[in-house]
Amino acid sequence: MQIKDKGVIEGSPDWDKRLPEATIAELQEAMENGELTSRSIVLIYMKRIAELDQAGPRINSVLEINPDALHAAEAMDAERRRKGPRGPLHGIPVLLKDNIDTADSMHTSAGSLALANHYAADDAYLVLRLRAAGAVILGKANMTEWANFMADDMPMGYSSRGGQVLNPYKPGTHIAGGSSSGSAAAVNAGFAAAAVGTETNGSIINPASWNGVVGMKPTVGLISRSGIIPISFSQDTPGPIARTVTDAALLLGAMAGVDELDPATWASEGAAPHDYTAYLDAEGLRGARLGVPVFFDKFVSDPEHRLPLFREALDTLRLMGAEVVEIEQFPYQDEPYRPEVLTHEFKAALNAYLSGVAAHVPVHSLADVIDFNKRNEKAMLRYGQARMEAAEATGGLLTNPAYLRARALDIEQTQSGGMDRVLREYRLDAIVSAGSSFIHIPAIAGYPSVTVPCGMSEAGPLGLTFSGTAFSEPQLLKLAYSYEQANKLRQPPKLERGASA
Repeated sequence: MQIKDKGVIEGSPDWDKRLPEATIAELQEAMENGELTSRSIVLIYMKRIAELDQAGPRINSVLEINPDALHAAEAMDAERRRKGPRGPLHGIPVLLKDNIDTADSMHTSAGSLALANHYAADDAYLVLRLRAAGAVILGKANMTEWANFMADDMPMGYSSRGGQVLNPYKPGTHIAGGSSSGSAAAVNAGFAAAAVGTETNGSIINPASWNGVVGMKPTVGLISRSGIIPISFSQDTPGPIARTVTDAALLLGAMAGVDELDPATWASEGAAPHDYTAYLDAEGLRGARLGVPVFFDKFVSDPEHRLPLFREALDTLRLMGAEVVEIEQFPYQDEPYRPEVLTHEFKAALNAYLSGVAAHVPVHSLADVIDFNKRNEKAMLRYGQARMEAAEATGGLLTNPAYLRARALDIEQTQSGGMDRVLREYRLDAIVSAGSSFIHIPAIAGYPSVTVPCGMSEAGPLGLTFSGTAFSEPQLLKLAYSYEQANKLRQPPKLERGASA
C-alpha cells in the first residue's frame, strides 16, 4: 500500500475540515486507501488543540499531550504497512481522563496540583488493552478535581491543575458537565477520535449529554478499575465517550476484559462480547418496551427548554415501534440519598492508591492531600475541601456500622429491589430518561447506561439515556444505535479560530 499522507503533511485542507466529525471507520478507510496516516491524524488533532483548545475560544479540555504520540502513530503506520491493521482502533488517537494511569512521560493527577509531579509506574489495565488494540494515547483530558469529591460547591470541570473546562457549543456560557468534562468537551470539539472517562455517579453520562456526544457508563466490573485514581469501590467505572454509538461500542469492546488484579471484573467472564458492534441494529427499537420514570422529570436541568426535547424523543421512540410505559412510582424513590457509602469508601480507596506513588510526590494519603491543600490555600482551596474532610473523619477501614448498613441498603434498593424489580414487573428492555436525571439509581446499582444526543435547546444539548440491568450493554447499545440512526441529532459546535470566550 502506498501512503500519500495528505492533510497536514501536504497542506490539503480536506481532512483538516473533515477530521473533527470523522468516525473511526472513516479514519480507518482513509488510512487503508492512503489518504491519511496515523501520524497525520495526530498532527491534525494537535493543530486543532493548539488553535481551539489552548488558544482561540480556549475550551481548556486537554490537560497534557503525550510526547510520544507521534512516535506511537509512526509505529502503527509502519506495522500497518508490514502486517496490516490489528483491528478497528489501529492508529486511532484517544484521550484519557487525567485520573487514568499511564506508564509513560505523562502525569496522572486527577486534576490536582498535589499530584502535579506524579508519574504512574504502570499502565492502567484498560490502557494496556487500548495499546494492544493499536490505539494511540494522544494525551490526558482535564476533569473536575478529584472527580468532584473534594468540595460541595466546586464547578463541574474545574481543577487546580487545569483550570475550568468550557463547553464548545458556547464557551463560558453552557456548562460542560462533570467530572469527565474534558473528555466529553474534547470529543465534542473534534480534538480526538474518542476519549475515556470515568463515572461514579453521572460523571460520564452528564458531560456527554451536555456536550452532544455519546457516553457509555458500563456495568461496574466490565472494564477494569486497576490503575485509576478512585472514589468508590462499589461505583467507580471507566467508560467510552465518542461522537457515535458505533465508535463508543468499538472503544468499549477494546477495554472490556477480565483483570486478575480487579475482582470486580471476574464476574464479567463470559458476559463481555468481543465485538459490541455486532449488536447494533437500526431496527433495534421495533418491539422494544421502554419504561419512563416520570417522577424524575423534575430533576432535568432547565426543564423549560430541555424537557420538551425529552418528550419529543419519547414520541420518536413510539414512532419507531417502541412501546413507552410510564413508571409513576419507582421503588424506594423517596428514600434519602445515603452519602455514607462514598464518604467511607473514598478514604479507603484513595489511601490505597496514594500509598503506591513515588517518594518524591508530596501526598501519600488523604490526610496528606488535605494538609497540602491547606498549606497552598490560595491555589487549592478556592472552593474548600468539605468532602475530603468528611471522608478523612471516617475510620478508613469500612467497618463503620452506618457504612455497612448503607451499602447493604444500596444493593437491595437499587439492584434486586429497584432496577431489576422494575425491569421484571413492567417487562422492560430498558429504562429511558433525560440526560442524567435518573442516573443515580443505576450508578448506585453498578448497572450500565448509555446516552445519545436527542436535540439542542437554548439551554444546551440533551442526551436520551437508556439504562438496564447488569451486563446489558449489548441491548442498550442496540437501542441507542437505532435511535441515533433514525434521527442523527448530533450538532457539531461552531468553533472559530481566534475567537475569545
